[in-house]
Amino acid sequence: MKRSSMWIRTVILTVMALSLLAPTAVFAAGAKEVAADIPELSDPYLAAVREANEGKVITIASMSHTSSDSMREMTKEFSRITGIEVRWDIMEEGLLREKILLDHQSGTGTYDVLFLDAFNLPQYSEVDLMVNLKTMIDDSAKTPEWFDYEDIMPAYRNGVGSYNGTVYGIPVAGESRFMAYRKDLFDKYGKTPPQTLDELLATAKFFKENEPGVYGIAMRAQKGIHFASGWMTLMYSLGGQYLDQKNWDVLVNTPKTVDSLRYYVELLKQGPPDISVYTHEEAISAFMAGKSAMWIDATAIATWILDPTKSTVSDKVAFAPMPAGPAGSYAPLAGWSVGISSEIDDSQKDAAWAFIVWMTSKRNGVEYVDNGGVIVRESLLQNPDLIAQNASLPAQLEALKQAANLVDDGIIWIPPHPKAIKVLEIVGNYGNDVLSGIADASDAMRRAHREVELIMAE
Repeated sequence: MKRSSMWIRTVILTVMALSLLAPTAVFAAGAKEVAADIPELSDPYLAAVREANEGKVITIASMSHTSSDSMREMTKEFSRITGIEVRWDIMEEGLLREKILLDHQSGTGTYDVLFLDAFNLPQYSEVDLMVNLKTMIDDSAKTPEWFDYEDIMPAYRNGVGSYNGTVYGIPVAGESRFMAYRKDLFDKYGKTPPQTLDELLATAKFFKENEPGVYGIAMRAQKGIHFASGWMTLMYSLGGQYLDQKNWDVLVNTPKTVDSLRYYVELLKQGPPDISVYTHEEAISAFMAGKSAMWIDATAIATWILDPTKSTVSDKVAFAPMPAGPAGSYAPLAGWSVGISSEIDDSQKDAAWAFIVWMTSKRNGVEYVDNGGVIVRESLLQNPDLIAQNASLPAQLEALKQAANLVDDGIIWIPPHPKAIKVLEIVGNYGNDVLSGIADASDAMRRAHREVELIMAE
């Protein structure tokens, strides 16, 4: 009986000992199972990210856009690998700007990662809304080689993700402008894509006069912002500007700006008779319907031209960069980047940066584009498989090099001033009057100049 009691006591103690050891043993086995189930953790960077950040939750403030949609598609995989939960707050662009400014001003720190419109970077930088990302980019422990920051096109790195030399965001979307032309018609007449703005005007006149039912060019010209936007596509190459971006003096009535308007109006006169009401939609529709020999507008919508369900000329087109003007070879630039809120808790910063690295890296670039993300990397613009899907990519690459020229000259395509949109409305209204024959360029710009001065003085 005594021996039996001792045996029972031994069994109980053994069971108790095993029960105390069990959680540790199960945890260790679980960790091995996780590693086995996630082969990506063989990458030391990703393993370190998971070890340091598993269980953290980050919140993204984003507009509705194909690039943010792509990231949302990639979020499940990111969370599976890193253990970081991602929450999205998707909203309209104007509301996004208001919410991230309010979040910063109130110091609530609701958002960790921010989608940033390049146009708003000057305002955001004034209030220190974003973290300087340069130290993290340069830290090999935080940024793996497969991220490859230098692969991002310089125009986007310096003109969309940076302001005044400070890196506030990693570019995720953007566009420039370039030319599409009817290759079949150019071949018919032995023409080559125009290299200069003089050649552009001459070519537009030639097709209007010589090809029945086809006009020379289709571009934006609707009264207001659309006219101003189309005009700006060529204005900088002709030496014009609306505002001096160093001291904000008004330059609307300077000789080069007025001459650039005269040129633009003359070019538009080679287009369809209703061109004065064209936005980007009417302009591309006219080209896709075969009504113009050339089209100049945003690289982001070039895929419409190549889509046979939308375009009657999808198999007859080619693309070229912008013709150069006497002041230089320039192209427009706009875009979005992702950055980190300066209100972020320090414990969240590495998780937020890991999210940005994963979503915007060279390693994941093809997946990002396949999901609908906009190309911002040179390697992707040169990717043969992607070029096979979108024949405009080589010309887009050249257009972005031209856009970098504008950035290098210290000019932001849309002047980074809070009153810039109002300025564009004014000059676009008067510019459209010139096209419509209501006023001549000199008189129209004198009046526009006075109005812009009043706006800037308020």
